[in-house]
Amino acid sequence: MTSTDVRAEAEDSGPSGYAAARLRLLQEGARSGPPRRAALAGLTDDWLSGLFDAGAGALRGVSLVAVGGYGRGELSPRSDLDLLLLHDGSADPGAVASLADRVWYPVWDLGLALDHSVRTPAEARRTAGEDLKVQLGLLDARHVAGDLGLTAGLRTAVLADWRNQAPKRLPELQELCAERAERQGELQYLLEPDLKEARGGLRDATALRAVAASWLADAPREGLADARRRLLDVRDALHLATGRATDRLSLQEQDQVAAELGLLDADTLLRQVYESARVVSYASDVTWREVGRVLRSRAVRPRLRAMLGGGKPTAERSPLAEGVVEQDGEVGLARAARPERDPVLPLRAAAAAAQAGLPLSLHAVRRMAAAARPLPTPWPAEAREQLVTLLGSGPSTVDVWEALEAEGLITRLLPDWERVRCRPQRNAVHIWTVDRHLIETAVRASDFTRRVHRPDLLLVAALLHDIGKGWPGDHSVAGEIIARDVAARIGFDRADVAVLATLVRHHLLLVETATRRDLEDPATVRSVAEAVGSQGTLELLHALTEADALATGPAAWSSWRGSLVADLVKRVSAVLAGDAPEEPEAAAPTAEQERLAIEAVRTGGPVLALRAQTEPPSDEEPSGDPEPLGVELLIAVPDQEGVLPAVAGVLAMHRLTVRTAELRALDGLPDAVRGPVLLLDWRVAAEYGSLPQAARLRADLVRALDGSLDIAGRLAERDAAYPRRRGIVAPPARVTVASAGSRLATVIEVRAHDAPGLLHRIGRALEDARVRVRSAHVSTLGANAVDAFYVTDPEGAPLPGEQAVSVARALEETLRR
Repeated sequence: MTSTDVRAEAEDSGPSGYAAARLRLLQEGARSGPPRRAALAGLTDDWLSGLFDAGAGALRGVSLVAVGGYGRGELSPRSDLDLLLLHDGSADPGAVASLADRVWYPVWDLGLALDHSVRTPAEARRTAGEDLKVQLGLLDARHVAGDLGLTAGLRTAVLADWRNQAPKRLPELQELCAERAERQGELQYLLEPDLKEARGGLRDATALRAVAASWLADAPREGLADARRRLLDVRDALHLATGRATDRLSLQEQDQVAAELGLLDADTLLRQVYESARVVSYASDVTWREVGRVLRSRAVRPRLRAMLGGGKPTAERSPLAEGVVEQDGEVGLARAARPERDPVLPLRAAAAAAQAGLPLSLHAVRRMAAAARPLPTPWPAEAREQLVTLLGSGPSTVDVWEALEAEGLITRLLPDWERVRCRPQRNAVHIWTVDRHLIETAVRASDFTRRVHRPDLLLVAALLHDIGKGWPGDHSVAGEIIARDVAARIGFDRADVAVLATLVRHHLLLVETATRRDLEDPATVRSVAEAVGSQGTLELLHALTEADALATGPAAWSSWRGSLVADLVKRVSAVLAGDAPEEPEAAAPTAEQERLAIEAVRTGGPVLALRAQTEPPSDEEPSGDPEPLGVELLIAVPDQEGVLPAVAGVLAMHRLTVRTAELRALDGLPDAVRGPVLLLDWRVAAEYGSLPQAARLRADLVRALDGSLDIAGRLAERDAAYPRRRGIVAPPARVTVASAGSRLATVIEVRAHDAPGLLHRIGRALEDARVRVRSAHVSTLGANAVDAFYVTDPEGAPLPGEQAVSVARALEETLRR
């Protein structure tokens, strides 16, 4: 059925005919995108025109006007209808109200959302002057039915008002956009973005149209229309997939939306959304910068003209580097610059702009993109130095880098960048796409350049450490190969290439070892020392580790993690200096531990103590306050089965997060202490609120150990009390045996979706397997738990290979149920 047939059906059959024609149009698989949106708007125009004509009769001086998205002819499947019933004031008010009812009620009867108003042209202009959102909607006013001259007159007047008031209204619009961005975030980085409201979304694209309509400034048009079209296509598919008027691209709908658009998967969908949002965001930055420049120029021009005797003022040009100048708050090219003869010019201009904290002008970037010659391989020393200068410029690096990337200069300089550009990271810990995370890591690393002997290697390693995420397999392994190639191409010598490759290959080594391994075990420290190889590389890796974590998000770094990494670095440094780690000896119990053990034997039950742990202020900030690392929970209990799951379960019931856990039998106690005593030394933190009283913890622990407290049942009840929400399906738990993890115990690694009582379930499964847990190293990253358990047989020896694999397999099966 053609568009003409569909529209004829809608006209002939009234509301029911329109509903059927609308449904048929939305179900046409062959038509989507702009043609479908335009057809839907035309179909709706015909239906509303029929309603208007039937209700207007002999009424004159009245018209029906589409505004906003409907005015632009961009109706998505569940879009609101934004309508204005315009009248010249000559008709009887009752007749106008009756006409409005004849149009509005059929729309409501079909369940369509309607934003409506009845105004004269003067009232419409007055309301627009008071409400910026109304004025923006009227800028897209389009005639639907009735008096065409009345509609045309309003459009002319509204556009004239907008242009006359632009110096006042545009700053107001910019502030509105900034406030919305603060609330909604940046579309190009969000895992569940709002396609309309987030920065770089459809609202910003509409704002750019309004700026262009003011004749005061214009947005860079290259790619903008395509970006806007792609975002509208995604919204159409989202409406069809959900059957709702939503702009939020939720995780659970992304696969269906991708299929609706014929895309490979949800990641492909997100990458397309991010690329479109980046175009809109960059266009917004350039446009608002131009608006500010024009408004400043208008404000200062009368005074300059008076001072210059009426001559035209010329903006001052200040040199920043060879071929690079500052002019009117932007960095541009000098008149004598020849990008076609100077392949280093893009990096030199970018470094100068970042160092000055100024934006690169759009004209300069486009001129360099169009004319710049490719750099030779390997790069000349100046090019490498300018790249390092750019990366070390701090937060101003981000905007300059994005300007180069918007015109394709980054992928021309670093072809491997294309695979990580706009690549989403489906991990709650990460707040950026892969490419932005790499730049943020360089920004963070710039704060640590005084801590290392080779800041250039630190900054380049920061830029490259996750470059392997664009390839299949372990991104650290793939990244090492890419880093070697890139480092050689940009001109580092063989020794520096080896260091950069090591940093990329092992950029997760320190934090994973510090949080998941026993640092008292000499095998742990020796393995890190062998991987790092030298003091200089260790120093760089330490700085890179912190920069990477800080650039990941707030959940990836803490004083606790920082203290563990610093402890590991200190131990590894000693090994690299020639001090071999000694086999650990069982430490003699402290006075407090001995007191708790005696009390546990005397009472025949658990005794515990809570003590806050703090990190002293750093040497660089001697006046700072100590920062809490959590709370140390010491528990002494007569040796018996089920201690680990019982303690873990009680802590889970009280909403305490376990950071580290160590369990050992106390030796060297006074003769008065008869029988073995277990000591649990754990670091815990409150999930929210304050810590429970020690007495309450002890009472529940007593009941858990004697079997009168059903921990599993209590946790299940609490879980059932909260409403289930749809979300992503977490991958199944994975349990492995770490080879060569320790000579003193077998290391079993657990990777699972974090949930209340997870440690309790693991402890129960290990108890059932008849193995002894010597210590546990617990790490939670977003929704993922990555825990390591040092286990032995009942006699304290590491498990034989086959038994270790069997225990790991049984634990994995338990966690997957």
